[in-house]
Amino acid sequence: MGNCKRNCCARWWGSKTTSSTKLLLFMVPLIVVAGLVSVLGTSNTSNWVFIANRPFPWSSSVDLSSSMEVSDSSGKQREGVVDIRSRAVVAVDAHDKEEKAISDDTLLNHSLSPIQTVQQLNISEDTLNVSKIWPTIAPMNEPFLPLTTPRRERKFSILDRTEAGLLQARAAIREAKNENETADPDYVPVGPMYWNPKAFHRSYLEMEKQFKVFVYEEGEPPVYHNGPCKSIYAMEGNFMHAIEMNNQFRTKDPEKAHVFFLPFSVAMMVQFVYVRDSHDFSPIRKTVTDYIDLISGRYPYWNRSLGADHFMLACHDWGPETSFSVPNLYKNSIRVLCNANTSEGFNPAKDVSFPEINLQTGRIHGFVGGPSASKRPFLAFFAGGVHGPIRPVLLEHWENKDEDMKVHQYLPKGVSYYEMLRKSKFCLCPSGYEVASPRLVEAIYTGCVPVLISEHYVPPFSDVLNWKAFSVEVSVKDIPNLKKILMSISPRQFIRMQRRVGLIRRHFEVHSPPQRFDVFHMILHSVWLRRLNFRLHDDQ
Repeated sequence: MGNCKRNCCARWWGSKTTSSTKLLLFMVPLIVVAGLVSVLGTSNTSNWVFIANRPFPWSSSVDLSSSMEVSDSSGKQREGVVDIRSRAVVAVDAHDKEEKAISDDTLLNHSLSPIQTVQQLNISEDTLNVSKIWPTIAPMNEPFLPLTTPRRERKFSILDRTEAGLLQARAAIREAKNENETADPDYVPVGPMYWNPKAFHRSYLEMEKQFKVFVYEEGEPPVYHNGPCKSIYAMEGNFMHAIEMNNQFRTKDPEKAHVFFLPFSVAMMVQFVYVRDSHDFSPIRKTVTDYIDLISGRYPYWNRSLGADHFMLACHDWGPETSFSVPNLYKNSIRVLCNANTSEGFNPAKDVSFPEINLQTGRIHGFVGGPSASKRPFLAFFAGGVHGPIRPVLLEHWENKDEDMKVHQYLPKGVSYYEMLRKSKFCLCPSGYEVASPRLVEAIYTGCVPVLISEHYVPPFSDVLNWKAFSVEVSVKDIPNLKKILMSISPRQFIRMQRRVGLIRRHFEVHSPPQRFDVFHMILHSVWLRRLNFRLHDDQ
């Protein structure tokens, strides 16, 4: 009897254990699947992501690696690292918790062929919102049925198609490095003056094919849609006039635009908004803030990208300070600046350095051209006022000290400044209070090899141009050895450098209307490159 009770108890307990085990085995996969779906379903995406490779695939003497931090509308921050050595896209979610590596051909990949030159990455399943099949345990005597999540169809917007075009442009630029030179009726970049002439040429052609700029029409002259055209700050007015009159790159449809231009002139603000000698910058700051508030209230584009696809242009010394008026203008937007000083926040990966050109008559006619090397009797030349920390050192060591070194604070009476440029082999371009100097372009115009004496200065168009091939860079501490440095350059090397100066001169020339590869198009190309460095997407 006792044995019978024990056997019955054992059978009952075994039956209970088996049922519990089956129930447990059935419930665990469901719990796991529910948890994963809830995690994947609540992930947030930002409106723009950084692409972790630089848009220009050629080398540069400037270290463009930098981290960029962006605040979203909720006050939280996103951080994207522009890694010029990688070819992957890095997206960072809105909570800075997870970095997602995404293949560079995922956007609209149903209509684009795979890009063989782009490094493919192994993508883990938990980084993408795609359909997944999860294993489960079927109840006894029932067939195994996989559990699937539904796949949602996505409608592609105008922005998606715009980004797809940029995707194709990136691929074409990368592939150009290994292709033959592209024929061009006007100019084919060649030579060591370019980091990668074939990649630059392809990038330029891609820009001509698809780049579109929307110019906000809000604002009235003289501060907006206006700028000086006959002064040291002439490039502000020259570019503004050229882009507003341009039919190739300007679009009136903001939905088709790759970038948005903020058409205010810092030089005109200083003249008409700033109270002279007041040392009060707040009126300029308020002018910029009010304008950003205006366009961000009327259009969705500033808020969509936090200003990342917007750009300002300023040649006045106060350009960088003006951008500090709006945090996202400084941190996110493309700032096209003459005063490209890295010690004051200039970021070569995001911002653009463009040349300061003193258009005394509004034209370059009469200022361009110079004799060959054999007809230049002077080794070096400089004439200019004493301001900033560098020029006093230069004048102290070389003013009226050497017949080969024509260094003056004031030119002797009857001596032509431009004639001295044309008679000199090397033209000294020391920074003043700010790093940029119009002497750089004056030297290039007259066929004189420029000597850059500055600190923290990023020369114009350094993403394309290899300045070491046609200029000399001298640190401030080496000013006492300046003649020795210049004399160490052999006559053959100088002739090569001067010839290269003549070849790249077209990139600094100002024309009306603009001509291909001139300074207007080089500025646009620099903005185009920065736009290639990030990707926008709709919140859907």
